[in-house]
Amino acid sequence: MGEREELVETLDKHRDLLRRTVRDLTDAQAAERTTVSELCLGGLVKHVAAVEARWARFMTGGAEAMRGRNGEHGPDNAEVWAAQFRMVEGDTLAGLLAEYERVARETDELVRTVPDLGLAHELPAAPWFPPGTTWSVRRVLLHLIAETAQHAGHADIIRESLDGAKSMG
Repeated sequence: MGEREELVETLDKHRDLLRRTVRDLTDAQAAERTTVSELCLGGLVKHVAAVEARWARFMTGGAEAMRGRNGEHGPDNAEVWAAQFRMVEGDTLAGLLAEYERVARETDELVRTVPDLGLAHELPAAPWFPPGTTWSVRRVLLHLIAETAQHAGHADIIRESLDGAKSMG
């Protein structure tokens, strides 16, 4: 197995943990907050899909490509940013999972076809990125793996608080 397939396989392992955590939930359960946090299970799926889509655009187009349809670019647009952590009117868990699956397929295909995993772009201006820092496609993938794993862990805690089910325990 080559590097690209190892990266895709590792990312998909953590995606699957998140998907497994939300299995058999109703939309109401997926929207429920079980801790003092704003996070809910549907919101985590929504957030991880949106973040992965933005970073996939970065891999080939740099920071400017991270801007989405609504001009969102992360925390710059606080209302759009906050809405991705919760289910809003019209959101369903099935719809959020379908979007996540679509994003995952596109990311996987990009990883398999991008000419060079070393292709790098300057990161967007943000207080948490030192000015002039660049990330390669490879580094972005490692970030996505870490982010997905972290949020799968958050989801496991929320699910256990919701109904006692555990995906990782």
